[in-house]
Amino acid sequence: MKQELAILLNLSIAIACGLLSLNVRAEQVISLEQAIAIAQQNDPWQHGNKLKQTALEERSIASGSLPDPQISLGLANLPTDTWNFNQEGMTQFKVGISQMFPRGDSLEIKQDRLKTASTKFPLLREDRRAKVKQSVSELWFDAYLAQQTIRLIEKDRVLFEQMADVVKASYSNVIGKIRQQDVIRAQLEIVQLDDRLTAEKQKFESAIARLNEWLVIYNSDDLNQTYDFDRQTSAFSVSEQLPHVKLTTPALVEANNYSRNALANELLAHPAILAIDVEQEVADKGISLTKQQYKPQWGVNASYGYRDNMQSGEGRADLFSVGVTFDLPLFTGNKQDKEVAASIAESEAVKTEKLLLVKKMLSAIDKELQQLKGLSQRQSIYNDLLLKQTHDQAEAALTAYTNDDGDFAEVVRSRIAELNAKISSLQIEVDTLKAITRINYFLTQSTGNNHVGRNHQFGEE
Repeated sequence: MKQELAILLNLSIAIACGLLSLNVRAEQVISLEQAIAIAQQNDPWQHGNKLKQTALEERSIASGSLPDPQISLGLANLPTDTWNFNQEGMTQFKVGISQMFPRGDSLEIKQDRLKTASTKFPLLREDRRAKVKQSVSELWFDAYLAQQTIRLIEKDRVLFEQMADVVKASYSNVIGKIRQQDVIRAQLEIVQLDDRLTAEKQKFESAIARLNEWLVIYNSDDLNQTYDFDRQTSAFSVSEQLPHVKLTTPALVEANNYSRNALANELLAHPAILAIDVEQEVADKGISLTKQQYKPQWGVNASYGYRDNMQSGEGRADLFSVGVTFDLPLFTGNKQDKEVAASIAESEAVKTEKLLLVKKMLSAIDKELQQLKGLSQRQSIYNDLLLKQTHDQAEAALTAYTNDDGDFAEVVRSRIAELNAKISSLQIEVDTLKAITRINYFLTQSTGNNHVGRNHQFGEE
C-alpha cells in the first residue's frame, strides 16, 4: 500500500504543476519595465514641477523691469480766503512724473538669481524619476514575491491534499499500517498551508494596491477633468520571471576596498546634489544682491505747473520743475552689514546641506553593499546546498516511509522544509534586486548639460 502511496504522491506533483499552468489569471499581466514606464509618464508631480519652473521663469522676466513711473496731480498754493484759482500768482495746477531706479546692479542680479533658481526644477524632475523607478520597482518585487510564494504554496497544497486523500482512504480500508495520527497530520498541514496562503494573498493584494497608486493614467492637458478612477485597471498580476537588474556602475562599488572619495565624487553628479549646487549659486547671488544695498537709490522727477491769467486779464507763465532724489546709506552697521552677514551665513548653510546629503548617500550605499554581500553568500548556500539537500531529504523520507522504514511525520516535515527553502531562496533573490535598485538610485547621473558643475572634489587638495 505504501508503494501505491508513493506512486500517487509522485503523480500528484505532476498534477499540481499541470493545474497551476492552467490557472491563468484573467487580469492584466504587467512587467517591471511597463510599471516603471507608466508610473514615470503619469506622475502629476512632474507636471506640477514644470508649472512651478514656468512660473519662476516668468517672474524672472518681470523682475528685470524698472519700477512703474508715478504720476502726480494736484493744486498748489490755492488761496484759502476765496479759493479762487486766478487770485494768487503762485496758484497752479501741477502734473508731475517720477521714476525710481534700483540700487546699482540689483535689477540684473535679481533677474539672474531667479533665472538660476529655475534651473533647479529639471534636476528635481530627474531625481523624482529616479525615486519613482526605485519605489515602483520595490513594490513590483513585493508583488512578485507574494505571487510566486502563492504559487509554491498552492503547488504543495495540492500535494498534501493528494497525500491526505490516500492516507485517509488507506486508514478507512484498514489496509497497511496507516495510523490515525497520519491522517490528522496531513489534514493539519493543509489547514496550516491554507493559513499561509491567505497571508500571502493579503501581501499580494496589499502590494498591488500600493502599486496601483503609480499606475493611474493622468492627463496633464486637462487639469480640470474629473478622473474616473473606477475605469483604471486595479486587478492585475505581475510577470512570472524576475527581470535582470544590474548595478549601473559596478566598477565603483564591487571592489573589496572601493574608494569612498571616488564614490563621493560620483555622487556629485546626482540630480539631488546638483540641485543643491543650484541653491548654492542662488545663495551666492543673494550675497551680491545684498551688497547692492550699500549703493544709493536714485530717482528723477519732473512737473509742469499750469497758471491761469490774473483777474486783470494779464497772462502768467506756466512753471516747469525737474529734480533728482537719492538716499544716503550712512547707517550701515545695523542694516546693510547685517543683511550681508545673513546672506553669507545662508550660503554657508547650503554647503553643509550638500555635505550632509553626500554623507547620507555614502552611508546608505555602504549599508546596501553589506546587505548585497550577505545575500550573495546566503544565495550561494541555498543554490549549492540547501535546495538540493532539502529536496533529497524529502525524497528520502518518502522512500523510507513507503518501505516501512520511516515516519509519515518526517515525510511532512521534509516537504515543508523543502517549501520553506524555496520560499527563502526566492526572498533572497528579491531582496538582492531591491538592494541593487536602491544602490542604482544613488548612482543616478544627471543627463543635463546646463547645470552647475562640480565645484568640489573629495579627496583632493
